[in-house]
Amino acid sequence: MKKLYPIVAILFFIIAGSVNKISAQELEFDITVNTPQLQTVDPRVFDDMENQLQNFLNTRKWTSDDFSQEERIKCNIQLTITEELGTSSFAADLAIQSARPVFNSSVETALLTHVDKGITFSYEQFQPLEFSENIFNDNLTSILGFYVYVILGLDYDSFSPLGGEEYFQLAQNIINTIPSNVADANKGWRPIDGNRNRYWIMENLLNPRVKDLRYALYDYHLRGMDLMPKNQDLGRANILKAMQSVEKVGRAYPNSMIIQMFFNAKNNEIVDIFREGTSLEKKEIIRICSKLDPVNAIKYRKISG
Repeated sequence: MKKLYPIVAILFFIIAGSVNKISAQELEFDITVNTPQLQTVDPRVFDDMENQLQNFLNTRKWTSDDFSQEERIKCNIQLTITEELGTSSFAADLAIQSARPVFNSSVETALLTHVDKGITFSYEQFQPLEFSENIFNDNLTSILGFYVYVILGLDYDSFSPLGGEEYFQLAQNIINTIPSNVADANKGWRPIDGNRNRYWIMENLLNPRVKDLRYALYDYHLRGMDLMPKNQDLGRANILKAMQSVEKVGRAYPNSMIIQMFFNAKNNEIVDIFREGTSLEKKEIIRICSKLDPVNAIKYRKISG
């Protein structure tokens, strides 16, 4: 198996695999291209763009592992065209989400909820999308490939300690392949483009000061969420321990982008989980989350009742 499930999960998938040998791609993307400010470009260009993106993301093999249908990572992209820079050049906001299933339940848990604002790219109708993590082809496929590897890295981290390292390195490699003239013309690849962009996502994820958060992804998901259907008290206790590890990262690397991204994905889920916690658990999780995610402090206070 591609991931380190508890022994019961491993047996389950072995049995399931003996019945159904069909393997699937790693990702299951649902993609929407929005054009609220469409002015001059033929709408069929954006219809074709949507179809090409679906094919590019959902039919390409992104790892060397085999995924069963049940293991596929659910992803959602909304590409909102904000400006037509030319007949084949565009500015857009890219909203991207990913989630993985919780073992032994119908629940999914979010791993990534992020908006990359103001991306710029060129797109020619009917032209196939080409991609390589080692060679730059175009800005659009580089951005999409980058986020695919971030998604895979987060997913693998959630199943084994630091299990996503290979995919985070591939995402970093994409950054390294961006030519300087492309980085000049298309913001988001360099540290000078701001403190909340693709460069800083990878700087954070590969920074030794953030390792405790990556370990926390494993404790939160495999030792926490995956246990909740069978033992809510133990699962919730392990999630609280994971959140204490996230707090360590907040002290070691204040204002890091990855902590903001973690809470963007998890804030509602944390509230739902700890509404059923003990008074001590509620007090501790409210303290941690209000400190690290002050924008949602009012939401976390609702945990106490």
